[in-house]
Amino acid sequence: MMTNSISLDLLPVGAQARVVSIAAQGSTRRRLLDLGLVPGTQVKTLRYSPSGDPTAYRIRGAVIALRQRETEKILVQPARE
Repeated sequence: MMTNSISLDLLPVGAQARVVSIAAQGSTRRRLLDLGLVPGTQVKTLRYSPSGDPTAYRIRGAVIALRQRETEKILVQPARE
């Protein structure tokens, strides 16, 4: 694991990152991989829902809403600004 990796749920709105690894198991892991969240994928946090969960992300040109319980299992490396 890279030293400056964080879980995706900690990436602030407007920030971009690159997926490092997926720590989820079973059907959750399969779903995340099917959405294109593989190591090296660029992700941008777009906005939080009014209740705070889920959060919208831009992944491979699509806007996808993910729950915190999913994003806390995705490790990303934030892009330098």
